[in-house]
Amino acid sequence: MDDAQLAADLRLHVGRLVRRGRAEDPRPQPLTAALGLLDREGPLTTSELAAAQRVRPQSMARTVRTLEEDGLVERSTDPTDARKSPVVLTARGREALAQERRRRTDWLTLALADALDPAERETLAAAVPLLARIVAWDERRTR
Repeated sequence: MDDAQLAADLRLHVGRLVRRGRAEDPRPQPLTAALGLLDREGPLTTSELAAAQRVRPQSMARTVRTLEEDGLVERSTDPTDARKSPVVLTARGREALAQERRRRTDWLTLALADALDPAERETLAAAVPLLARIVAWDERRTR
């Protein structure tokens, strides 16, 4: 298999896997993505969130408003620049995100156990660091 075919197959199947994992999300994907980013990166401004998610600042402002209305995030004050008001997860937001991550992990755990034999799970486990290297390569490239 050449690199282009491997890339196409990987994109197709990883995309399907991700979409399946998100299928039962209780909120739209952009909201969950923003929560996840805040959890990983810490407080971010709306502009920083928009840049990280590659969306327009106006779109991210709507997302943040919705998350605020749901009590999942709140605005804080930047200690070095009072003009900025970073968005932070609330305890309710952290719990909602943890619950969603558990649901996705539980689904994938069941699928791995039911669809793959032990040797196949070992092969997949060996591929995880390789996928992480691809992600790291892209993150370095886009900074």
